[in-house]
Amino acid sequence: KNDSFLALANAAAALVAKHDPANTEALSALPYSQDGFGPTLEDVRKGLIGKIGENMTFRRFKRFGSGAKLASYLHGTRIGVVVEFDGDEVAAKDVAMHVAAMKPVSLTSNDVPAELVERERSVAAAKAAEDAATATAAGKPVQSAEIVAKRIDGGVQKFLKEVSLFNQSFVKNDKQTVEQMLKATNTTVKAFTMYMVGEGIEK
Repeated sequence: KNDSFLALANAAAALVAKHDPANTEALSALPYSQDGFGPTLEDVRKGLIGKIGENMTFRRFKRFGSGAKLASYLHGTRIGVVVEFDGDEVAAKDVAMHVAAMKPVSLTSNDVPAELVERERSVAAAKAAEDAATATAAGKPVQSAEIVAKRIDGGVQKFLKEVSLFNQSFVKNDKQTVEQMLKATNTTVKAFTMYMVGEGIEK
């Protein structure tokens, strides 16, 4: 809530919009002066750390430059979502709110990062191995490798549906998926970005 901090954050956003820097290093090198500090954004950041007494770093940003419309949703001061879309503004705003609540990792199942899929596959495999060990110990028959493989695949498919936006049940009407709601409102969501305060900072 500090005025100098807010000015720095707003200035950084404006610099991203205007100059389209490739990454946070390029952003930090852009010219900017504030509160007697400068001549770059990085110099202002360093100066304000001393002035405010709080450590601050630019960790990430997302620039939408396709010319599509944007809808945003703020959940208090802790979660912010921007949705890039064509179509109905109310539907897009609803999607932004849905993203804040359900925290999908991608638009579709195919877009889920490979490392997340592999992690889920290894969890399912470990569970199957545990079940087999329990069955053996109890003197019960162990499932065939084919059935175990199908169970693991089933677990992964279920996970993909749970974490991809279009497959999730829409928060305002769980009788339809987000994709079905968008089709009904003739709206296309192209991308979304969700930022949560403190997300990704290793304690």
